[in-house]
Amino acid sequence: EEKLVESGGGMVQAGGSLTLACAASGFSFSTSDISWVRQGPGKGLEWVSSIRANGQILYQESMKGRFTVSRDNNKKTVYLQMTRLQVEDTATYYCTVQEIWGQGTQVTVSS
Repeated sequence: EEKLVESGGGMVQAGGSLTLACAASGFSFSTSDISWVRQGPGKGLEWVSSIRANGQILYQESMKGRFTVSRDNNKKTVYLQMTRLQVEDTATYYCTVQEIWGQGTQVTVSS
């Protein structure tokens, strides 16, 4: 079964940091491009970042300098390190590979 499982969400004060993890199973992780997508309360899906199989990394402009994505192919895990979090970063964060989506992990940033 192709599966993605996110973890690491929680509550943090503005200015704080969190690191999310996305563990994959059931497909070829090392050859897959992986993306992080978020959905804030009452909002649509918003692309956050992608890390491609060839190592190329992309960020949404507003996350540059605050978020860092990385991958460990041996552990079949992708990470999203988030720093200087803002209230506007409050959302459910999902990792996705093509049609495969995780269940999401909630990040809540308080002022």
